[in-house]
Amino acid sequence: MQATDVQTLIEQAIPGVSIEAQGEGCSFQLNVVSDELAALGPVKRQQAIYAVLNPLIADGSIHAVTMKFFSQAQWQAARG
Repeated sequence: MQATDVQTLIEQAIPGVSIEAQGEGCSFQLNVVSDELAALGPVKRQQAIYAVLNPLIADGSIHAVTMKFFSQAQWQAARG
């Protein structure tokens, strides 16, 4: 599995979300940009992403995922 596959899957499943994904094989790092998700608590944010990825985790396609969440403003500031 490639990072672009993970990115596309999440962006298609959750409207208004933009993903920057890195990694390959079964381990990925995600920068998730979404005002809606950034407004949620940490557990709810992760649950939204895992709801999309759980079938791939269950079948072994994905083994490890790390996530960082940003609002649009936070992302723009971080990109400087």
